[in-house]
Amino acid sequence: VIGRVGAMAAAAMVAASGGGDFSDLREIKKQLLSVAERSRERGLQHSGKWAAELAFALEPLPLSELPPPPVLTEEDARDLDAYTLAKSYFDLKEYDRAAYFLQGCKSQKAYFLYMYSRYLSGEKKKDDETVDSLGPLEKGQVKNEALRELRVELSKKHKAQELDGFGLYLYGVVLRKLDLVKEAIDVFVEAAHVLPLHWGAWLELCNLITDKEMLKFLSLPDTWMKEFFLAHIYTELQLIEEALQKYQSLIDAGFSKSTYIISQIAVAYHNIRDIDKALSIFNELRKQDPYRIENMDTFSNLLYVRSMKPELSYLAHNLCEIDKYRVETCCVIGNYYSLRSQHEKAALYFQRALKLNPRYLGAWTLMGHEYMEMKNTSAAIQAYRHAIEVNKRDYRAWYGLGQTYEILKMPFYCLYYYRRAHQLRPNDSRMLVALGECYEKLNQLVEAKKCYWRAYAVGDVEKMALVKLAKLHEQLNESEQAAQCYIKYIQDIYSCGEVVEHLEVSTAFRYLAQYYFKCKLWDEASACAQKCCAFNDTREEGKALLRQILQLRNQGETSSTDVAAPFFLPASLSANNTPTRRVSPLNLSSVTP
Repeated sequence: VIGRVGAMAAAAMVAASGGGDFSDLREIKKQLLSVAERSRERGLQHSGKWAAELAFALEPLPLSELPPPPVLTEEDARDLDAYTLAKSYFDLKEYDRAAYFLQGCKSQKAYFLYMYSRYLSGEKKKDDETVDSLGPLEKGQVKNEALRELRVELSKKHKAQELDGFGLYLYGVVLRKLDLVKEAIDVFVEAAHVLPLHWGAWLELCNLITDKEMLKFLSLPDTWMKEFFLAHIYTELQLIEEALQKYQSLIDAGFSKSTYIISQIAVAYHNIRDIDKALSIFNELRKQDPYRIENMDTFSNLLYVRSMKPELSYLAHNLCEIDKYRVETCCVIGNYYSLRSQHEKAALYFQRALKLNPRYLGAWTLMGHEYMEMKNTSAAIQAYRHAIEVNKRDYRAWYGLGQTYEILKMPFYCLYYYRRAHQLRPNDSRMLVALGECYEKLNQLVEAKKCYWRAYAVGDVEKMALVKLAKLHEQLNESEQAAQCYIKYIQDIYSCGEVVEHLEVSTAFRYLAQYYFKCKLWDEASACAQKCCAFNDTREEGKALLRQILQLRNQGETSSTDVAAPFFLPASLSANNTPTRRVSPLNLSSVTP
């Protein structure tokens, strides 16, 4: 499925249970099975699922090598009845009831479940209140009331060093929810040291790291889990090349069957807009794991960008059959309606996704896009702001805010938001073109030129940077530079194989025809004027210019050799062999003396 991105030898690392590296996959499998079981005992379903999926990708263990059941302490035995009863209530989402029966329990496992039940009870009440009273756009005013009490109790335990890896993880989550980011990072790092196999702590850490500099200063445990963490954080920080390299090394180490890694590679290709590669990997993933719902909203974004209506429709129906009340399903259906230009219906489904999970980043951003389509700028701004609240690294939300303020004709605001988007995606030409347009509106033309040139240099997705740069040069009467930009633009458009219906091609030919005419380069001018005749909006000007050239040639004017004009149309664009779907260019041979 995945092309070799760059094989890196998996370095020897100290595994959680002592010495061990990727060469001892059996030991790693034992650790994964063990931590999957321990996570499930504590109600940490997602961490348990992650470990189980990874373990499934490795070879099965013989009976003699299966991990032994965890050893029970005296405290565990004393709390066993209360724990068993409370866990059954917890699984039925009766969190207050579970917490009531766990009061006074001393064992690590029962204490964790007691605190975690209280935390989830507060979260559930907060979400219910959000849905009932406010609707998704005014989220953020409702707080989880249990957090402060939990923080006080957990900090006492933390100071007394009585928290295990899972307890530290929960303490970190409480601190993050209270916006105590620095303290939360320290606690998650500690949790990763105490229990390196618990994926939940690593994932929380991922959400709090905003740039590569922060990553450098973290002292992380030297374990094989760190490789998965680094691959994940590189993907999040848009360091895609490094991420793909890490994932390739994990595949080489023996995790080639892991659906988690395959899905992460697909997401990485989606982030660098390698749409074909991402689509083919997602299709392969669907064959391996046909009932998977995770990441399918990302898959639907790709289908949306490619306007693949039948495929998107099939995906939406398919996910609806599997589970219609999952946030990803709602987002896929929202994308489907958006592609059909039914923006009210699309926004409704994104709202439904947010009722299911108010912290679901993708839905906030997509809802912002829909409100933009409906010209409801204030709702769009609110939605994008919520997306940034959830994840400050979401460049689409910053970019969306820039676009919204552009519609509101507020260029200084625009500039701020586009800059933030550009910082997150320094090599994305769309951000640079948007920044350039902003500078142009603010009459900062030197900055605008820099932005357009940089957009062209990093690979212009929409092929508009050169045209905008040429027009700037025109404004500043820098005719040679303008001509050079237009020539590069034409070369770019025609090198795509077939000419796309590009509005600015005719503008480029018209400018070049006039430029060569002024330089008295009749052959080049007439070649460009002929091209103008192939476009409706420049046909008359092209014919007029051809008549003028003919007239001057008849009067005996010769092509200038004095004028320095080092810009010529490439041979591939001569009048005879340029591929075009419009009127064939005039044959000048009959009218040239």
